[in-house]
Amino acid sequence: MSNARLHIESNEFKLPVVEATEGPDGIVMSSLRNNNWVSLDPGFLTTAQCESKITYIDGEHSVLRFRGYPIEQLCAQSDFLEVAWLLRYGELPSRGEYEEFINEINHRTMVGEDFRTFMGSFPRNAHPMSVMASAINALATFHPETCDVNDPDQLKEAATIIMAKARTIVSYILRRRRDEPMLYPDYSRGYVDDFLRMCFAVPYEPFDSDPLYVHALGRLLIIHADHEQNCSTSVVRIAGSAHANLYSSVAAGINALSGPLHGGANEAVLRQLSAIRDSGLSVRAFVDRAKDAGERISGLGHRVYKSYDPRAAIAKQYLGKIMERKDMFKLTPEDEAQFNIALELEDIALHDDYFVSRHLYPNVDFYTGLIYRAIGFEPEMFTTLFALGRIPGWIAQYCEMLADPMTKIGRPRQVYTGEVLRDYVPMDEREA
Repeated sequence: MSNARLHIESNEFKLPVVEATEGPDGIVMSSLRNNNWVSLDPGFLTTAQCESKITYIDGEHSVLRFRGYPIEQLCAQSDFLEVAWLLRYGELPSRGEYEEFINEINHRTMVGEDFRTFMGSFPRNAHPMSVMASAINALATFHPETCDVNDPDQLKEAATIIMAKARTIVSYILRRRRDEPMLYPDYSRGYVDDFLRMCFAVPYEPFDSDPLYVHALGRLLIIHADHEQNCSTSVVRIAGSAHANLYSSVAAGINALSGPLHGGANEAVLRQLSAIRDSGLSVRAFVDRAKDAGERISGLGHRVYKSYDPRAAIAKQYLGKIMERKDMFKLTPEDEAQFNIALELEDIALHDDYFVSRHLYPNVDFYTGLIYRAIGFEPEMFTTLFALGRIPGWIAQYCEMLADPMTKIGRPRQVYTGEVLRDYVPMDEREA
């Protein structure tokens, strides 16, 4: 192992270097804590909290790989549950492993009547992400025999339960918001197909999911399945480092994802499109006004990608397929107006020097909300769909963290800039 040398005043520190298989190497800074120094890195822009073998991102060259496999290949040839297995175990499954995995998930999709009653106790207008986080957390109380993080069998069962029941939970949230009866899962259907049936079918009537919707939503789940050490994944790892059980840690990730700067960005895109429509301005005039005021336009730019977001390219492809058949779908005038505004806004972002020079390309959130809306989901449900896709990544990251002998309980340091020691002054002696 090589070393980096850090010179601070008259001191020199030798810091071990961890070599990456791809991407930037890591400098181990932990020894500085024994020498009265800490690294100050707001937002952890250059701080790696762990070594990981799960996801690789090269934001300069539009690269996203799960366990070494390009996201483009996985979306073209795989499916969501196979990707979930890949993330968790590091290799593609054999046919036998894949079929057993599907069978295990299918036979844990049902939730009991007490859990259904629990789900019905939330107000109908509660935000779906708050309900989803509460429901995933509550699974631990319904399955206490799966909460020992030191037992591999319990951990595997907890992961299967979360994977299986999360889509049931999301469908229940949607139907309760619409004051519609909750539907039981159908084991004979595929993961995404049955999820759409549980969301949109009318009881006692046959329901056939549109194959394009099934395929498009399946691709969106795949592209959201993991994304390295983002905010919510970091929260899952930090919670898990304290040996919080998998349910609690995933619920913590859902809460982090609910933030409008993270998972809620796809809702913000639709609000932005509505604001453009209602402004009375052309799209170009609205954009120019925002540029002059230094205002951010939702859906453009990304913290990691300084070229085109590869996930956005995949989502855009499926949005295009849906728009080609828009005459077959029940789009409202508002939906159609948003689609048209989005297309014009995208064209401006891809060709205007202001956006190109700042690497403000349309990101994945720019397209996913439009696809969710076309399928029939209201904006308040968008982030629950993001969370549904991200659950396999959270599980994989949690398990990797537990198995890593270098893991320590997460405890960032700080640089204190407050008052130095001072004595307490009784209230009647203080100056008015």
